[in-house]
Formats: sequence, structure tokens, C-alpha cells
Amino acid sequence: MPMNLEIITAERQVFSDEVDMVIAPGFDGQLGILPRHAPLMTMLKPGELMVRKSGEDDMHVAVSGGFMEVLGNRVSVLADACERSDEIDEERAEQAIQRAQERLANRGSELELERALTSLKRAQVRVNLVRRRRPRNAPPPLGSTA
Repeated sequence: MPMNLEIITAERQVFSDEVDMVIAPGFDGQLGILPRHAPLMTMLKPGELMVRKSGEDDMHVAVSGGFMEVLGNRVSVLADACERSDEIDEERAEQAIQRAQERLANRGSELELERALTSLKRAQVRVNLVRRRRPRNAPPPLGSTA
């Protein structure tokens, strides 16, 4: 018996369908959600969210934080930002890592430090996700250090 999953951001609905399992980056660790899971409301940290649906390849998305609610047989993910692995531009994500590292080196206030660390974590999640999901025989993109 599958459960309903909806992943949304302020800009769009990323996913809505019946699924068999969700693994999400909870604030205190990975959360595995199966049908008929106990009610739950939790914060998500930046990381990889995996969706499993019978008969299909697993779907992997990078989330940059947000909330997840499990109620009844429905899982709702309200993500700050979310990209499927096939939507991520690896080169742009690598450039974002470089910019965040430069901001860390030249930081001023504590707020700037926090923003730079958040940007760095989000970019690292995106790069790691796209690299893990690249077909094994595919060459890295031009200009990549992979």
C-alpha cells in the first residue's frame, strides 16, 4: 500500500505521486518513512532526499532545508529549495562552492559567516548528488575537477 508524497517549494510543486518509501535528511539524522508511519513533523537540513516507487528508478533530490510532515498516509515536504539530480548544473554548483569558500575567507560578521556556511553546504549537497547519480561511464563535464 503506497503513501502520497508531495514536495513543494515557494516557486513550484517538485513532485506529487504515490510512493513506497522516502528517506529524508532530518535535523538529527536520516529519516526513513514507509506507509502508515506514525505522525511526525520535523525540520529538514540541507541534504539528499530519496524517493522509492515500485517499478521505477529511485528519484534523488537536493533539498536546502525546510519541513516534513507525516500525517495519515501522506508525506508533505515543504522545502526552502529543491532540485532533482537531473536538474543540477554541476559546473554552476562547483562555482557556488568556490564563491562560498571565498566568502568564508573574507567574512566579516557572524551573520555573513552563517550565510556563507549555509551556501557552502547547499552547493556541496548539489555537487555530491549530481556526481553520485552520473552514469558510471559518463565523463565529467568540461572544466570539472571530478
